[in-house]
Amino acid sequence: MEYTYDFFKTSADYVREKIGFEPEIGIILGSSLGPLADEVEDPVVIPYEEIPNFLRSTVSTHAGKLICGKLAGRKVVCMSGRFHYYEGYEFEQLTAPVRLFHLLGCRACILTNAAGGVNLDYKPGDIMLIRDQIVLNGASPLRGKNLPEFGPRFFDVQKMYTPSLRQLALECGEGSGLTFHEGTYFYMTGPHFETPAEIRAIRILGGDAVGMSTVTEALTAAHCGMPCLAFSVITNMAAGVLDQALTDEEVNETGKTVSERLCRYLKKVLERM
Repeated sequence: MEYTYDFFKTSADYVREKIGFEPEIGIILGSSLGPLADEVEDPVVIPYEEIPNFLRSTVSTHAGKLICGKLAGRKVVCMSGRFHYYEGYEFEQLTAPVRLFHLLGCRACILTNAAGGVNLDYKPGDIMLIRDQIVLNGASPLRGKNLPEFGPRFFDVQKMYTPSLRQLALECGEGSGLTFHEGTYFYMTGPHFETPAEIRAIRILGGDAVGMSTVTEALTAAHCGMPCLAFSVITNMAAGVLDQALTDEEVNETGKTVSERLCRYLKKVLERM
C-alpha cells in the first residue's frame, strides 16, 4: 500500500462532508478516558469503519468512534479510541489520525494516554504533562516517501510538546484536585507490559512514565507543524515498583477514578486554548 496525499485526503473529505464545519482542536482519548467524548455538544458520531482509508480500533475499551461537535466552546473532532503498533499496524499507518486533524483544519491537538509510573515520586491517579519522549523501539511513522503537503523530509522536534501549551495546562491545573508532573514518556511497543529489568533501564535513561502509544501521533503533529499538548494518566506503577502483577483491569479502574476530574480539567484547558 502506498500512502499518498490523496489516500489521506479521501478520509478527510468524507468526514468534512459529514460534519459540515471546520474543527479547531483534535483530541485523541486513551484507555478509560472516553467519557469526555460523551460531553461533546450536538455530536456527529462516525464509526471508524465508515471512514474510507481509516484504521480500525481493536482494543475492547476503546469505542472506535470519531465524535465531532462543540466542547467547552470549541469546535472539536474527538477520537474515542486510538490505534497502536501492537494491533498489527505499521508505523506509517499510525500517521492517519493526526493527518486527518490537519486536513480538517485543526490548529492544535490534545493527546491523552494511560501510562505506568516509572518515576518513584509518581503515584496512580497523578497526571504527567509530557515534556519529551524517548523511543528506542520501532521506526518513525514518517519513514518512507515524504509527503511535502504535510511537512518537510527532515523536521525539528525539540518543541514537539509545545511549551506554551504545557504552561497553560499547568496554570489550568490549579484547584483541579489533580496532582501534576512534567516528565518524559518512554515508548514501548507492547502489548505485553514491561519487565522489571526494562523498567530499571528506563528509569536510568530518564523515562518518568512508560506506555504503548502517543509518540507516533506527536511526531506526526510535529511534521505538519501542529502544536501538541499531551497528558499521561498514571494508572499504575510500572513493573517491579510494587510487588504485584500488572493488569489491564488496574489501568481501567484507575482511569475511571480520575476521569470526572480530568474531564472538567480538560474542558478548562480547551476554553483557554
